Amino acid sequence: MADIFDVIADGTRRDILRLLLDRSTAGENGTSVSQIVSSLGVSQPTVSKHLKVLREAHLVSVREVGQHRYYSLLAAPLDEVDDWLVPFLDTADLEAEAAALVSLPEPAAHAAELVGRAAASAQHAVANALKKLPGR
Repeated sequence: MADIFDVIADGTRRDILRLLLDRSTAGENGTSVSQIVSSLGVSQPTVSKHLKVLREAHLVSVREVGQHRYYSLLAAPLDEVDDWLVPFLDTADLEAEAAALVSLPEPAAHAAELVGRAAASAQHAVANALKKLPGR
């Protein structure tokens, strides 16, 4: 399997992943190749080539209905990217963004940000630990 960072390094593949994420968030049950071609304005052979790479990296699943194929996002392999990226996040920037979004007094906004980051880190650690259990 290709390195996940090599797979997502390509802008077209990132665009496809974003499109699949947006459509799944909107409740879509798969996106056809023709919908991807139409949305991104990229040729069908190019989209098919990139979908093959994404399939091999287990970032998308495919459902076949007759002659049509419908693709859906499988975000689990992106956990490796998340694990690598988290240490690089600048907490000062995140705290400033949180404070701008919520009009809490500075000490309360800071406390809320710390609690939120701790909860997200704990959730991520538990999810990764569960994935490593035998039989899962």
